[in-house]
Amino acid sequence: MAEASDLALLDPDELEHRLAETRRELFNLRFQLATGQLDNTSRMGRVRRDVARILTVLRERQIAESAGTFVTPTAAQQESARAHLAAEDEAAEAAAAAARHDHDHGDHDGHDHGEEAADADELDAEALVADELDADVEDPALADGSGDAEGQEEDS
Repeated sequence: MAEASDLALLDPDELEHRLAETRRELFNLRFQLATGQLDNTSRMGRVRRDVARILTVLRERQIAESAGTFVTPTAAQQESARAHLAAEDEAAEAAAAAARHDHDHGDHDGHDHGEEAADADELDAEALVADELDADVEDPALADGSGDAEGQEEDS
């Protein structure tokens, strides 16, 4: 996320370029959301706020220039802001790549816990059925094969 103080130090061409890139990213995120491919929906809000932040800096600059109060940042300030913004961009890209990697490969331990949970539920159901069958066999009325405990008592 770009800070307004860093953005204010960039020249107008860089801000326009950054605005175009950010709007393109927002378009791509909206497209991914519409097609069901977007995993991290909070990214849309962050990018939308970045667009608003850039537009705000451009408008503040326009107002300051028309009032004659705009002071052009020094080359050192601009370079410092560029470096800071580049580091933030790299960190955001690394986080996005890590999120894509985690999504593509499941959890960090290499297991897909969703399948394990389904397998465990299936095993529990099989064990329950087996226990019920064992309980039926242990019933003395069913053990002799007659299948009717009441009928056996009447014959005795």
